[in-house]
Amino acid sequence: MFRFLGFFREDVGIDLGTANTVVYASRRGIVFNEPSVLATRRSGRKGQKEILAVGSEAKRMIGKTPAGVETIRPLQHGVIGDFEMTETLLRHAITKAVGGRGLFSHVRAIVSVPACVTEVEKKSVVDATLRAGAKEAMVVEEPLVAALGAGLPIHEPRGNMIVDIGGGTSEVAVLSLGGIVVKDSIRVAGDEMDNAIVDMMKQNYALSIGQTTAEEIKFALGSAVPLEQELEMEVKGRDLMDGLPKVIKVSSVEVREALTPIIEGIEEILRNVLERTPPELVKDIVDQGLVLSGGGANLRGLNMRLSDSLNVPVHLAEQPLFSVALGLGRMLKDRSFTTKVSVASEVSSF
Repeated sequence: MFRFLGFFREDVGIDLGTANTVVYASRRGIVFNEPSVLATRRSGRKGQKEILAVGSEAKRMIGKTPAGVETIRPLQHGVIGDFEMTETLLRHAITKAVGGRGLFSHVRAIVSVPACVTEVEKKSVVDATLRAGAKEAMVVEEPLVAALGAGLPIHEPRGNMIVDIGGGTSEVAVLSLGGIVVKDSIRVAGDEMDNAIVDMMKQNYALSIGQTTAEEIKFALGSAVPLEQELEMEVKGRDLMDGLPKVIKVSSVEVREALTPIIEGIEEILRNVLERTPPELVKDIVDQGLVLSGGGANLRGLNMRLSDSLNVPVHLAEQPLFSVALGLGRMLKDRSFTTKVSVASEVSSF
């Protein structure tokens, strides 16, 4: 009987992000990577929400829905903003991860949360995960698993610095001996970069664009330092003066200027963390540098700008977008990591 249960047990690590949700299954690696978006419609007399789409399909609907249909991002700045929709998102992700075994699986989940969240917010993540179908659940702080996923030796007596730039928050932490020594965060990350581009288009060209278009511009033209050859692209939107369609050309120079205040905000919290870090750990960071992870780390030249600003080497994680998920995977495969790192909260025996 116990062998039967063991065969159907699924250990999963869930990177529950503001922009994307990534699931790592212990036996198969990364099995789910979709936007943290749902599309809903009110139905019935009580106005209950009917789920129309989840993930990539829902993201394609942003800004294009008819009356009565809305797209929802249930996580805001790394914490749960809509508990019911977060539960639905987690159930969708877990179901995809366990495949056809469904109700016969005994799912044990480790979920990453920002280091800056409260105990109440951590408990809400655990509750949502259990209600979504997991039998056991615990949460661990994102900088810890991001550093693990980036290959940093966080359990050793040496300073390891990680900067995780996600969709809703940018987190900075210095780690040693499996715990966080100094940390800070700012609710400025990928989403704020998109908002800055939307505002720039309004101010410079009186052009209204949506978040999806702003994200496309960021990927195509965004940079933190001047490029050897500056880029251009055509942008289509609605003219705010006459309400008609309009096409203009935007350069990477303009986008970089729009993103500069956000990059400066990230630089500021990095300086604050370094100022509060014990000297012996700062020495280690100067020797080996800090590591960038998260989707925002892919901004062109960000590592070079931060290195010049802080006077320390800055490295890009091998797979920045999946650093947290890969770190969760290491914890799943080697349970000794759960004792070597500081687990934030736990439900059931893990």
